[in-house]
Amino acid sequence: MQNNTSRWLSMAIVSAGIFLAVIDIFIVNVALPAIKRGLNGTNSELQLVVAIYLLGYSCLLITGGRLGDYYGRKKIFLTGMFLFTLASGFCGLAQSGLQLNIARFVQGLAAALMTPQGVSYIQVLFPEPKERMKAIGIYGIIAGSASVIGQFLGGVLPDTHFAIEGWRLIFFINLPLGLIASVSAAIFLHETPRNTSQRFDYGGVALLTPALFCLVFPVIQGRELGWPAWSILLFLAAIALLFLFSRDQQRKLAQGKAPLIDARLFRNKDFRTGLYASIFYFLVQESYFLITGVFFQDGLGLASHTTGAYFVFQGIGYVIASVLSVKLIPALGKKVLMAGVMIMIVSFVLHCVFLVTRSVPPYVFSAILFTYGVGCGAVLPSLLAFSLKGIPHEFAGAASGTYYTAQQSAIAMGAAVVGGVFFYYAGNTPGLTAYVTAYRAAAIFSIAMLVIVLICLYSMPDHQTTVSRTASGKKARPVVN
Repeated sequence: MQNNTSRWLSMAIVSAGIFLAVIDIFIVNVALPAIKRGLNGTNSELQLVVAIYLLGYSCLLITGGRLGDYYGRKKIFLTGMFLFTLASGFCGLAQSGLQLNIARFVQGLAAALMTPQGVSYIQVLFPEPKERMKAIGIYGIIAGSASVIGQFLGGVLPDTHFAIEGWRLIFFINLPLGLIASVSAAIFLHETPRNTSQRFDYGGVALLTPALFCLVFPVIQGRELGWPAWSILLFLAAIALLFLFSRDQQRKLAQGKAPLIDARLFRNKDFRTGLYASIFYFLVQESYFLITGVFFQDGLGLASHTTGAYFVFQGIGYVIASVLSVKLIPALGKKVLMAGVMIMIVSFVLHCVFLVTRSVPPYVFSAILFTYGVGCGAVLPSLLAFSLKGIPHEFAGAASGTYYTAQQSAIAMGAAVVGGVFFYYAGNTPGLTAYVTAYRAAAIFSIAMLVIVLICLYSMPDHQTTVSRTASGKKARPVVN
Protein backbone atom coordinates (compact mmCIF):
# COMPACT_ATOMS: atom_id res chain seq x y z
CA MET A 1 0.00 0.00 0.00
CA GLN A 2 1.34 3.44 -0.91
CA ASN A 3 1.78 6.01 1.86
CA ASN A 4 -0.62 8.93 2.07
CA THR A 5 1.69 11.42 0.32
CA SER A 6 2.40 9.16 -2.64
CA ARG A 7 -1.29 8.33 -3.01
CA TRP A 8 -2.23 12.00 -3.36
CA LEU A 9 0.73 12.58 -5.69
CA SER A 10 -0.53 9.73 -7.88
CA MET A 11 -3.99 11.26 -7.86
CA ALA A 12 -2.57 14.65 -8.89
CA ILE A 13 -0.80 13.00 -11.83
CA VAL A 14 -3.84 11.13 -13.14
CA SER A 15 -6.00 14.23 -12.58
CA ALA A 16 -3.99 15.92 -15.33
CA GLY A 17 -5.73 13.54 -17.73
CA ILE A 18 -9.27 14.66 -16.88
CA PHE A 19 -8.14 18.30 -16.74
CA LEU A 20 -6.76 18.21 -20.28
CA ALA A 21 -9.64 16.13 -21.64
CA VAL A 22 -12.30 18.49 -20.26
CA ILE A 23 -10.53 21.75 -21.02
CA ASP A 24 -10.30 20.77 -24.69
CA ILE A 25 -14.06 20.30 -24.84
CA PHE A 26 -14.67 23.90 -23.78
CA ILE A 27 -11.66 25.88 -24.95
CA VAL A 28 -12.65 25.80 -28.62
CA ASN A 29 -16.19 27.17 -28.13
CA VAL A 30 -15.32 30.86 -27.81
CA ALA A 31 -12.35 30.56 -30.18
CA LEU A 32 -14.30 29.15 -33.16
CA PRO A 33 -14.64 32.49 -35.03
CA ALA A 34 -10.87 33.05 -34.81
CA ILE A 35 -10.21 29.49 -36.01
CA LYS A 36 -12.55 30.02 -38.96
CA ARG A 37 -10.74 33.20 -39.99
CA GLY A 38 -7.30 31.67 -39.50
CA LEU A 39 -8.00 28.58 -41.61
CA ASN A 40 -10.57 30.07 -44.00
CA GLY A 41 -12.80 27.25 -42.82
CA THR A 42 -16.44 26.51 -43.50
CA ASN A 43 -19.25 26.42 -40.94
CA SER A 44 -19.50 22.63 -41.18
CA GLU A 45 -15.77 22.29 -40.49
CA LEU A 46 -16.18 24.49 -37.42
CA GLN A 47 -19.06 22.35 -36.14
CA LEU A 48 -16.85 19.30 -36.47
CA VAL A 49 -14.05 20.93 -34.44
CA VAL A 50 -16.33 20.45 -31.42
CA ALA A 51 -18.28 17.40 -32.55
CA ILE A 52 -15.50 15.16 -33.79
CA TYR A 53 -13.57 15.46 -30.52
CA LEU A 54 -16.62 14.27 -28.59
CA LEU A 55 -17.18 11.56 -31.16
CA GLY A 56 -13.69 10.12 -30.72
CA TYR A 57 -13.98 10.56 -26.96
CA SER A 58 -17.29 8.74 -26.55
CA CYS A 59 -16.52 5.92 -29.01
CA LEU A 60 -13.43 4.67 -27.15
CA LEU A 61 -14.17 5.38 -23.48
CA ILE A 62 -15.41 1.91 -22.50
CA THR A 63 -12.61 0.37 -24.52
CA GLY A 64 -10.10 2.64 -22.78
CA GLY A 65 -11.27 1.54 -19.35
CA ARG A 66 -11.12 -2.14 -20.27
CA LEU A 67 -7.67 -1.76 -21.85
CA GLY A 68 -6.42 -0.40 -18.53
CA ASP A 69 -7.71 -3.48 -16.73
CA TYR A 70 -6.09 -5.82 -19.26
CA TYR A 71 -2.74 -4.18 -20.09
CA GLY A 72 -2.17 -2.10 -16.95
CA ARG A 73 -3.53 1.34 -16.12
CA LYS A 74 -0.16 3.09 -16.02
CA LYS A 75 0.74 1.87 -19.49
CA ILE A 76 -2.59 2.94 -21.02
CA PHE A 77 -2.55 6.29 -19.18
CA LEU A 78 0.92 7.05 -20.53
CA THR A 79 -0.10 6.01 -24.04
CA GLY A 80 -3.17 8.25 -23.93
CA MET A 81 -1.28 11.23 -22.49
CA PHE A 82 1.49 10.93 -25.11
CA LEU A 83 -0.99 10.69 -28.01
CA PHE A 84 -3.07 13.58 -26.62
CA THR A 85 -0.01 15.82 -26.32
CA LEU A 86 1.16 14.88 -29.83
CA ALA A 87 -2.30 15.47 -31.33
CA SER A 88 -2.50 18.86 -29.58
CA GLY A 89 0.70 19.87 -31.33
CA PHE A 90 -0.73 18.85 -34.71
CA CYS A 91 -3.93 20.81 -33.94
CA GLY A 92 -1.86 23.93 -33.37
CA LEU A 93 0.08 23.36 -36.61
CA ALA A 94 -3.00 22.62 -38.77
CA GLN A 95 -3.22 24.50 -42.08
CA SER A 96 -6.76 23.48 -43.02
CA GLY A 97 -10.04 22.51 -41.43
CA LEU A 98 -9.54 18.90 -42.51
CA GLN A 99 -6.12 18.68 -40.86
CA LEU A 100 -7.46 20.23 -37.66
CA ASN A 101 -10.42 17.86 -37.46
CA ILE A 102 -8.27 14.76 -38.05
CA ALA A 103 -6.02 15.87 -35.18
CA ARG A 104 -9.07 16.65 -33.01
CA PHE A 105 -10.43 13.15 -33.58
CA VAL A 106 -7.10 11.67 -32.44
CA GLN A 107 -7.25 13.98 -29.42
CA GLY A 108 -10.65 12.54 -28.54
CA LEU A 109 -9.41 8.96 -28.89
CA ALA A 110 -6.39 9.73 -26.70
CA ALA A 111 -8.58 11.40 -24.07
CA ALA A 112 -10.70 8.24 -23.99
CA LEU A 113 -7.59 6.20 -23.20
CA MET A 114 -6.32 8.33 -20.32
CA THR A 115 -9.55 9.50 -18.63
CA PRO A 116 -10.92 6.13 -17.39
CA GLN A 117 -7.55 5.30 -15.83
CA GLY A 118 -7.90 8.29 -13.50
CA VAL A 119 -11.12 7.08 -11.87
CA SER A 120 -9.82 3.51 -11.80
CA TYR A 121 -6.61 4.61 -10.06
CA ILE A 122 -8.61 6.53 -7.45
CA GLN A 123 -10.64 3.45 -6.58
CA VAL A 124 -7.44 1.45 -6.13
CA LEU A 125 -5.58 4.19 -4.23
CA PHE A 126 -8.49 4.93 -1.88
CA PRO A 127 -10.25 1.65 -1.00
CA GLU A 128 -12.08 3.08 2.03
CA PRO A 129 -15.51 4.47 1.02
CA LYS A 130 -15.12 7.83 2.82
CA GLU A 131 -11.66 8.48 1.39
CA ARG A 132 -12.81 7.38 -2.04
CA MET A 133 -15.80 9.74 -1.94
CA LYS A 134 -13.51 12.62 -0.99
CA ALA A 135 -10.96 11.80 -3.70
CA ILE A 136 -13.56 11.45 -6.46
CA GLY A 137 -15.21 14.66 -5.27
CA ILE A 138 -11.90 16.50 -5.66
CA TYR A 139 -11.46 14.84 -9.04
CA GLY A 140 -14.87 16.22 -10.04
CA ILE A 141 -13.87 19.71 -8.87
CA ILE A 142 -10.81 19.54 -11.12
CA ALA A 143 -12.96 18.50 -14.08
CA GLY A 144 -15.48 21.27 -13.44
CA SER A 145 -12.78 23.90 -12.97
CA ALA A 146 -11.26 22.83 -16.29
CA SER A 147 -14.53 23.67 -18.04
CA VAL A 148 -14.50 27.21 -16.64
CA ILE A 149 -10.80 27.74 -17.35
CA GLY A 150 -11.32 26.41 -20.87
CA GLN A 151 -14.01 28.96 -21.70
CA PHE A 152 -11.92 31.78 -20.23
CA LEU A 153 -8.77 30.85 -22.15
CA GLY A 154 -10.79 30.26 -25.31
CA GLY A 155 -11.81 33.91 -25.19
CA VAL A 156 -8.46 35.40 -24.16
CA LEU A 157 -5.88 33.46 -26.18
CA PRO A 158 -7.24 34.17 -29.69
CA ASP A 159 -6.74 37.89 -28.99
CA THR A 160 -3.15 37.27 -27.86
CA HIS A 161 -0.87 38.10 -30.77
CA PHE A 162 2.56 36.59 -30.37
CA ALA A 163 4.88 35.01 -32.93
CA ILE A 164 1.94 32.88 -34.10
CA GLU A 165 -1.80 33.30 -34.49
CA GLY A 166 -3.49 33.49 -31.10
CA TRP A 167 -6.00 30.70 -31.69
CA ARG A 168 -3.18 28.18 -32.11
CA LEU A 169 -2.19 28.79 -28.49
CA ILE A 170 -5.38 27.09 -27.26
CA PHE A 171 -3.82 23.83 -28.45
CA PHE A 172 -0.16 24.55 -27.77
CA ILE A 173 -0.82 25.22 -24.06
CA ASN A 174 -1.50 21.48 -23.72
CA LEU A 175 2.11 20.66 -24.59
CA PRO A 176 3.92 21.63 -21.35
CA LEU A 177 1.26 20.13 -19.07
CA GLY A 178 1.11 16.96 -21.16
CA LEU A 179 4.89 16.55 -21.09
CA ILE A 180 5.09 17.18 -17.34
CA ALA A 181 2.27 14.71 -16.67
CA SER A 182 3.88 12.07 -18.90
CA VAL A 183 7.28 12.33 -17.21
CA SER A 184 5.73 12.39 -13.73
CA ALA A 185 3.58 9.35 -14.49
CA ALA A 186 6.56 7.43 -15.84
CA ILE A 187 8.57 8.15 -12.68
CA PHE A 188 6.07 8.20 -9.81
CA LEU A 189 2.95 6.32 -10.90
CA HIS A 190 2.80 2.68 -9.81
CA GLU A 191 1.44 0.09 -12.21
CA THR A 192 -1.74 -1.67 -11.11
CA PRO A 193 -2.19 -5.46 -11.31
CA ARG A 194 -3.22 -6.64 -14.75
CA ASN A 195 -6.26 -8.82 -15.24
CA THR A 196 -4.92 -11.13 -17.97
CA SER A 197 -6.79 -14.24 -16.93
CA GLN A 198 -9.04 -13.85 -19.96
CA ARG A 199 -8.54 -12.44 -23.43
CA PHE A 200 -9.42 -8.86 -24.23
CA ASP A 201 -12.82 -8.58 -25.93
CA TYR A 202 -11.80 -7.34 -29.37
CA GLY A 203 -15.11 -8.55 -30.82
CA GLY A 204 -17.01 -6.38 -28.36
CA VAL A 205 -14.92 -3.38 -29.40
CA ALA A 206 -15.66 -4.10 -33.06
CA LEU A 207 -19.42 -3.96 -32.33
CA LEU A 208 -19.58 -1.14 -29.78
CA THR A 209 -17.34 1.43 -31.48
CA PRO A 210 -19.32 1.64 -34.77
CA ALA A 211 -22.57 1.46 -32.77
CA LEU A 212 -21.64 4.59 -30.80
CA PHE A 213 -20.45 6.30 -33.98
CA CYS A 214 -23.77 5.57 -35.68
CA LEU A 215 -25.63 6.88 -32.63
CA VAL A 216 -23.65 10.03 -31.86
CA PHE A 217 -22.66 11.33 -35.31
CA PRO A 218 -26.19 11.80 -36.74
CA VAL A 219 -27.32 13.44 -33.48
CA ILE A 220 -24.54 16.00 -33.86
CA GLN A 221 -24.84 16.61 -37.61
CA GLY A 222 -28.39 15.56 -38.49
CA ARG A 223 -30.29 18.70 -37.44
CA GLU A 224 -27.87 21.04 -39.20
CA LEU A 225 -28.37 19.12 -42.45
CA GLY A 226 -32.15 18.71 -42.16
CA TRP A 227 -32.08 15.06 -41.02
CA PRO A 228 -31.11 13.49 -44.36
CA ALA A 229 -31.82 9.83 -45.09
CA TRP A 230 -28.31 8.73 -44.12
CA SER A 231 -28.80 10.05 -40.57
CA ILE A 232 -31.93 7.91 -40.12
CA LEU A 233 -30.13 4.88 -41.56
CA LEU A 234 -27.27 5.40 -39.11
CA PHE A 235 -29.74 5.48 -36.21
CA LEU A 236 -31.22 2.18 -37.37
CA ALA A 237 -27.74 0.73 -37.75
CA ALA A 238 -26.91 1.87 -34.20
CA ILE A 239 -29.96 0.06 -32.81
CA ALA A 240 -29.06 -3.13 -34.65
CA LEU A 241 -25.40 -3.01 -33.57
CA LEU A 242 -26.29 -2.29 -29.93
CA PHE A 243 -28.68 -5.26 -29.95
CA LEU A 244 -25.94 -7.51 -31.35
CA PHE A 245 -23.47 -6.11 -28.81
CA SER A 246 -25.83 -6.83 -25.91
CA ARG A 247 -26.38 -10.43 -27.04
CA ASP A 248 -22.65 -10.88 -27.60
CA GLN A 249 -21.79 -9.63 -24.10
CA GLN A 250 -24.39 -11.84 -22.41
CA ARG A 251 -23.16 -14.88 -24.32
CA LYS A 252 -19.52 -14.28 -23.35
CA LEU A 253 -20.42 -13.78 -19.69
CA ALA A 254 -22.41 -17.04 -19.70
CA GLN A 255 -19.39 -18.83 -21.21
CA GLY A 256 -17.09 -17.55 -18.47
CA LYS A 257 -15.26 -15.14 -20.79
CA ALA A 258 -14.46 -11.48 -20.03
CA PRO A 259 -16.93 -9.22 -21.88
CA LEU A 260 -16.17 -5.57 -22.59
CA ILE A 261 -19.11 -4.51 -20.37
CA ASP A 262 -19.88 -6.83 -17.50
CA ALA A 263 -23.67 -6.97 -17.14
CA ARG A 264 -23.21 -7.58 -13.41
CA LEU A 265 -22.38 -3.88 -13.08
CA PHE A 266 -26.04 -3.06 -13.61
CA ARG A 267 -27.09 -5.21 -10.66
CA ASN A 268 -25.62 -2.49 -8.46
CA LYS A 269 -28.48 -0.08 -7.83
CA ASP A 270 -26.19 2.85 -6.99
CA PHE A 271 -24.36 2.49 -10.29
CA ARG A 272 -27.47 1.86 -12.38
CA THR A 273 -29.53 4.72 -10.98
CA GLY A 274 -26.53 7.04 -10.85
CA LEU A 275 -25.89 6.34 -14.52
CA TYR A 276 -29.46 7.32 -15.41
CA ALA A 277 -29.16 10.50 -13.32
CA SER A 278 -25.88 11.35 -15.03
CA ILE A 279 -27.31 10.92 -18.53
CA PHE A 280 -30.19 13.32 -17.91
CA TYR A 281 -27.96 15.74 -16.02
CA PHE A 282 -25.42 15.99 -18.83
CA LEU A 283 -28.16 16.46 -21.41
CA VAL A 284 -28.59 19.81 -19.64
CA GLN A 285 -25.19 20.74 -18.22
CA GLU A 286 -23.14 21.46 -21.35
CA SER A 287 -26.00 22.49 -23.65
CA TYR A 288 -26.63 25.34 -21.20
CA PHE A 289 -23.39 27.02 -22.30
CA LEU A 290 -24.35 26.64 -25.96
CA ILE A 291 -27.83 28.16 -25.76
CA THR A 292 -26.92 30.79 -23.16
CA GLY A 293 -23.84 31.96 -25.06
CA VAL A 294 -25.79 32.34 -28.31
CA PHE A 295 -28.73 34.00 -26.53
CA PHE A 296 -26.54 36.51 -24.72
CA GLN A 297 -24.55 37.50 -27.81
CA ASP A 298 -27.02 37.22 -30.70
CA GLY A 299 -30.22 37.79 -28.74
CA LEU A 300 -29.28 40.36 -26.10
CA GLY A 301 -26.41 41.85 -28.11
CA LEU A 302 -23.67 41.35 -25.51
CA ALA A 303 -20.04 41.36 -26.66
CA SER A 304 -18.18 38.05 -26.52
CA HIS A 305 -15.76 39.25 -23.84
CA THR A 306 -18.71 40.47 -21.75
CA THR A 307 -20.39 37.09 -22.10
CA GLY A 308 -17.16 35.42 -21.07
CA ALA A 309 -16.89 37.68 -18.03
CA TYR A 310 -20.40 36.73 -16.90
CA PHE A 311 -19.55 33.05 -17.26
CA VAL A 312 -16.69 33.65 -14.83
CA PHE A 313 -19.31 34.31 -12.14
CA GLN A 314 -20.86 30.96 -12.98
CA GLY A 315 -17.42 29.42 -12.50
CA ILE A 316 -16.92 31.16 -9.16
CA GLY A 317 -20.24 29.81 -7.91
CA TYR A 318 -19.27 26.36 -9.15
CA VAL A 319 -15.91 26.31 -7.37
CA ILE A 320 -17.33 27.59 -4.06
CA ALA A 321 -20.19 25.09 -4.08
CA SER A 322 -17.88 22.26 -5.15
CA VAL A 323 -15.60 22.77 -2.16
CA LEU A 324 -18.52 23.03 0.25
CA SER A 325 -20.40 20.07 -1.21
CA VAL A 326 -17.45 17.70 -0.77
CA LYS A 327 -17.40 18.62 2.93
CA LEU A 328 -21.18 18.32 3.33
CA ILE A 329 -21.66 15.02 1.50
CA PRO A 330 -20.43 12.79 4.40
CA ALA A 331 -23.05 14.31 6.72
CA LEU A 332 -25.95 15.04 4.35
CA GLY A 333 -25.43 12.54 1.53
CA LYS A 334 -27.62 12.81 -1.54
CA LYS A 335 -29.53 15.78 -0.08
CA VAL A 336 -26.62 17.97 -1.22
CA LEU A 337 -27.00 16.80 -4.82
CA MET A 338 -30.78 17.17 -4.75
CA ALA A 339 -30.46 20.71 -3.39
CA GLY A 340 -28.04 21.52 -6.21
CA VAL A 341 -30.46 20.28 -8.87
CA MET A 342 -33.26 22.38 -7.36
CA ILE A 343 -31.00 25.45 -7.38
CA MET A 344 -30.31 24.84 -11.09
CA ILE A 345 -34.06 24.67 -11.76
CA VAL A 346 -34.64 27.94 -9.89
CA SER A 347 -31.79 29.52 -11.83
CA PHE A 348 -33.35 28.53 -15.15
CA VAL A 349 -36.58 30.21 -14.05
CA LEU A 350 -34.64 33.35 -13.11
CA HIS A 351 -32.95 33.33 -16.53
CA CYS A 352 -36.32 33.21 -18.25
CA VAL A 353 -37.93 35.91 -16.09
CA PHE A 354 -35.17 38.51 -15.75
CA LEU A 355 -32.60 38.04 -18.54
CA VAL A 356 -34.93 38.92 -21.41
CA THR A 357 -34.08 42.55 -22.26
CA ARG A 358 -30.95 44.44 -23.26
CA SER A 359 -31.28 46.80 -20.28
CA VAL A 360 -30.66 44.22 -17.54
CA PRO A 361 -28.08 45.56 -15.02
CA PRO A 362 -24.75 43.70 -14.92
CA TYR A 363 -25.20 42.69 -11.28
CA VAL A 364 -28.39 40.80 -12.21
CA PHE A 365 -26.54 38.82 -14.88
CA SER A 366 -23.73 38.09 -12.45
CA ALA A 367 -26.02 37.01 -9.60
CA ILE A 368 -28.15 34.68 -11.72
CA LEU A 369 -25.16 32.99 -13.37
CA PHE A 370 -23.49 32.69 -9.97
CA THR A 371 -26.64 30.92 -8.71
CA TYR A 372 -26.55 28.47 -11.61
CA GLY A 373 -22.88 27.77 -10.87
CA VAL A 374 -23.70 27.02 -7.23
CA GLY A 375 -26.25 24.44 -8.34
CA CYS A 376 -23.79 22.77 -10.71
CA GLY A 377 -21.07 22.75 -8.07
CA ALA A 378 -23.31 20.97 -5.59
CA VAL A 379 -24.08 18.19 -8.09
CA LEU A 380 -21.23 17.51 -10.49
CA PRO A 381 -18.26 16.68 -8.20
CA SER A 382 -20.11 13.96 -6.28
CA LEU A 383 -22.45 12.52 -8.92
CA LEU A 384 -19.69 10.21 -10.15
CA ALA A 385 -18.81 9.23 -6.58
CA PHE A 386 -22.39 8.19 -5.82
CA SER A 387 -22.49 6.10 -8.98
CA LEU A 388 -19.24 4.23 -8.32
CA LYS A 389 -19.10 3.99 -4.53
CA GLY A 390 -20.05 0.30 -4.42
CA ILE A 391 -18.00 -0.95 -7.37
CA PRO A 392 -15.26 -3.51 -6.53
CA HIS A 393 -11.73 -3.09 -7.86
CA GLU A 394 -11.97 -5.64 -10.65
CA PHE A 395 -14.88 -3.72 -12.19
CA ALA A 396 -13.22 -0.30 -11.80
CA GLY A 397 -12.04 0.18 -15.37
CA ALA A 398 -15.23 -1.09 -17.00
CA ALA A 399 -17.42 0.94 -14.61
CA SER A 400 -15.57 4.22 -15.17
CA GLY A 401 -15.46 3.65 -18.92
CA THR A 402 -19.20 2.92 -19.03
CA TYR A 403 -19.95 6.01 -16.94
CA TYR A 404 -17.86 8.38 -19.04
CA THR A 405 -19.13 6.96 -22.33
CA ALA A 406 -22.69 7.66 -21.18
CA GLN A 407 -21.63 11.12 -20.01
CA GLN A 408 -19.94 12.16 -23.26
CA SER A 409 -22.71 10.69 -25.40
CA ALA A 410 -25.24 12.65 -23.32
CA ILE A 411 -23.23 15.85 -23.80
CA ALA A 412 -23.26 15.37 -27.57
CA MET A 413 -26.96 14.56 -27.58
CA GLY A 414 -27.74 17.48 -25.27
CA ALA A 415 -26.05 19.92 -27.63
CA ALA A 416 -28.09 18.49 -30.51
CA VAL A 417 -31.45 18.06 -28.74
CA VAL A 418 -31.55 21.12 -26.45
CA GLY A 419 -29.74 23.18 -29.09
CA GLY A 420 -32.21 21.88 -31.67
CA VAL A 421 -35.16 23.06 -29.57
CA PHE A 422 -33.53 26.47 -29.20
CA PHE A 423 -32.72 26.98 -32.88
CA TYR A 424 -36.10 25.61 -33.99
CA TYR A 425 -37.98 28.26 -32.02
CA ALA A 426 -35.46 30.97 -32.94
CA GLY A 427 -36.16 30.49 -36.65
CA ASN A 428 -34.07 31.61 -39.60
CA THR A 429 -34.14 35.39 -39.00
CA PRO A 430 -34.66 35.74 -35.26
CA GLY A 431 -35.12 38.99 -33.39
CA LEU A 432 -35.08 39.53 -29.65
CA THR A 433 -38.64 38.23 -29.18
CA ALA A 434 -37.87 35.02 -31.09
CA TYR A 435 -34.67 34.49 -29.11
CA VAL A 436 -36.50 34.94 -25.81
CA THR A 437 -39.13 32.41 -26.90
CA ALA A 438 -36.43 30.00 -28.04
CA TYR A 439 -34.48 30.30 -24.81
CA ARG A 440 -37.58 29.74 -22.69
CA ALA A 441 -38.52 26.65 -24.71
CA ALA A 442 -35.04 25.17 -24.30
CA ALA A 443 -35.08 26.06 -20.59
CA ILE A 444 -38.40 24.27 -20.07
CA PHE A 445 -36.97 21.18 -21.75
CA SER A 446 -33.87 21.40 -19.54
CA ILE A 447 -35.98 21.76 -16.39
CA ALA A 448 -37.89 18.60 -17.34
CA MET A 449 -34.59 16.71 -17.61
CA LEU A 450 -33.49 18.02 -14.21
CA VAL A 451 -36.74 16.83 -12.63
CA ILE A 452 -35.88 13.33 -13.86
CA VAL A 453 -32.44 13.71 -12.23
CA LEU A 454 -34.18 14.60 -8.96
CA ILE A 455 -36.33 11.47 -9.16
CA CYS A 456 -33.26 9.30 -9.79
CA LEU A 457 -31.37 10.82 -6.86
CA TYR A 458 -34.38 10.42 -4.57
CA SER A 459 -34.56 6.71 -5.40
CA MET A 460 -30.86 6.10 -4.67
CA PRO A 461 -30.02 4.58 -1.26
CA ASP A 462 -28.36 7.20 0.91
CA HIS A 463 -25.90 5.05 2.85
CA GLN A 464 -22.25 4.10 2.74
CA THR A 465 -21.23 1.09 0.70
CA THR A 466 -21.89 -2.16 2.49
CA VAL A 467 -18.57 -3.82 3.23
CA SER A 468 -18.38 -7.47 4.10
CA ARG A 469 -15.89 -8.83 6.60
CA THR A 470 -13.72 -11.87 6.42
CA ALA A 471 -13.56 -14.49 9.14
CA SER A 472 -10.52 -12.73 10.59
CA GLY A 473 -12.51 -9.54 11.03
CA LYS A 474 -10.69 -7.62 8.31
CA LYS A 475 -12.68 -5.62 5.83
CA ALA A 476 -13.16 -7.29 2.49
CA ARG A 477 -13.62 -5.46 -0.76
CA PRO A 478 -17.14 -4.27 -1.64
CA VAL A 479 -19.31 -6.60 -3.65
CA VAL A 480 -21.72 -5.88 -6.45
CA ASN A 481 -25.22 -6.12 -5.03
